[in-house]
Amino acid sequence: MSIENEIKSTVALAPNLKAILNLIYTNNWLKEQQIRLFKEYDLSAEQYNVLRILRGQKGNPANLSTIQERMLNKMSNTTRLIDKLLSKDLVSRHTCPSNRRKIEIYITAKGLDLLKTLDPVTDNANKQITKNLSEAELTQLSNLLDKIRT
Repeated sequence: MSIENEIKSTVALAPNLKAILNLIYTNNWLKEQQIRLFKEYDLSAEQYNVLRILRGQKGNPANLSTIQERMLNKMSNTTRLIDKLLSKDLVSRHTCPSNRRKIEIYITAKGLDLLKTLDPVTDNANKQITKNLSEAELTQLSNLLDKIRT
């Protein structure tokens, strides 16, 4: 369905406005899909992102600034996200022995197990979301989105 139909526009949209509105609308639609997907696992998309970042550390700790730098949503309150993941026993937090001001964050075995469960679920959801696009179109879309941000 076209963006004009989705937002019930009664006027023709200029191409740049149409593209911007389409990006915003699609972003919100994708967020809704993620909320539904992660709700069953008592996670937010941002918490999931933190877990994936920590898994990518391959057993090495990360600090808050490292996690913040790698977050998809830079506006996330990383400290609050870590606190929530701590309460679910999905991450652990330790003071660095060599620098007591530095806090090290690790993913727990429970966090890794949850990601193992979620990997096929998210892979399937991503395939469903992009099923109407060919590989060439997906590459083109990614390239165009990268180009917008440069």
